[in-house]
Amino acid sequence: MKTEFSLAQLADPDIREADKILRACVHCGFCTATCPTYVLLGDELDSPRGRIYLIKDMLENDRKPTQEVVKHIDRCLSCLACMTTCPSGVNYMHLVDQARVKVEDEYSRPLSERFLRGVLAHVLPRPGLFRASMIAARLARPFAALLPAPPKGQTTPTFFDRLRAMLALAPGRLPPPGPSGGTVFPAEGQKRGRVALLQGCAQQVLSPGINQAAIRILTRNGIEVVLVADEQCCGSLTHHMGRDGDALARARANIEVWTNEIDRNGLDAILVTTSGCGTTIKDYGYMLREDTAFAAKAARISALAKDVTEYVAGIEIAWPQSKNDLVVAYHSACSLQHGQKITQLPKELLSKSGFVVKDVPESHLCCGSAGTYNILQPDIARRLRERKIANIASTEPDVISAGNIGCMVQIGSVESADGTSVPVVHTIELLDWATGGPRPDLLMRSMKGPHVGSA
Repeated sequence: MKTEFSLAQLADPDIREADKILRACVHCGFCTATCPTYVLLGDELDSPRGRIYLIKDMLENDRKPTQEVVKHIDRCLSCLACMTTCPSGVNYMHLVDQARVKVEDEYSRPLSERFLRGVLAHVLPRPGLFRASMIAARLARPFAALLPAPPKGQTTPTFFDRLRAMLALAPGRLPPPGPSGGTVFPAEGQKRGRVALLQGCAQQVLSPGINQAAIRILTRNGIEVVLVADEQCCGSLTHHMGRDGDALARARANIEVWTNEIDRNGLDAILVTTSGCGTTIKDYGYMLREDTAFAAKAARISALAKDVTEYVAGIEIAWPQSKNDLVVAYHSACSLQHGQKITQLPKELLSKSGFVVKDVPESHLCCGSAGTYNILQPDIARRLRERKIANIASTEPDVISAGNIGCMVQIGSVESADGTSVPVVHTIELLDWATGGPRPDLLMRSMKGPHVGSA
């Protein structure tokens, strides 16, 4: 793609990067076939290629984002399926992230939308506030039916549409909190390694059992695990909302505490059980590439970041010798398969654990979670969710395995009419169970449970 940035514009490192990304695009349109919003809506401007044209025009001409441009950028899930499909290696992720920052800085959204986005950006990265908000949402949910319906023919979500979607996602109950930062879990037997485990923000409130399963399987196999004190949200949520100041501040804070831990006690890896967070942490090196004080440290942290399944695959584990008849549908989170290019590894580990693993049709298409997307774009998210659940149901599974808490909430909310009644658990919970850990809570009522694991 030909670009016409001026020399003055190219002096900006972000514009230089955008220029490089745009020039790699050859207009082939392969990305349209795997873009969830294009598949649903059939609008060229809701495809990666269409958005690239909009972003190019906006950046080249230094135009303020218009309502039309913002609409199509907002509809992008950042699922990155287009990057998997693209034969030219176009880094759409970095381009759309840059566009979102420009939208956030230069576009004035309606007051109600600014308010809701501000609340999400403030509450979600703070576990204490998030827990309180989930309790409040659960109490308010019975009144959701009283919220005004959208005007007839309305295509843009209203404030009440988004509020209704937010209330619907609140769980019926919250588990007790898990261990706090600063806790060290010693290796059992001979120590073979030492890792930090990202505590996360939403996940530690909604499903602390995921990290507890990771700790069990790691310590049982000789790996010491530390929950580093003063760790923050990884910054992913606000980064994808275009709030780069907040996201980069969180990234720098995490880099400092992890670097201090490395220098004091050593770390072989920084493990992540939420693939959306993992994709962002692996990108810290790029995000802070122009920061002279943090560039080298950020690159070091990104190099140490691993999805928990990546690390588990590299250590010696006594996998069960017998097979079982529990059918697992593996839901491949977009941030794992497209963002981190981890596709076969989790399925191989599940197979080693003795499960019958089935691929989900159209596994490349997003479930519609995408951070705050299922709140900010509820109609598109609902349609993607229904499509995903129907595809999962075609495999007739006993359990659904996923590697991202957002996906698990999106497809597993049985309190919604669109939800699935099939238990949705994290991959690491199944691996822990199969190698001697307790049965995941959601499988306690499974008739096939006694055939696997120790409890």
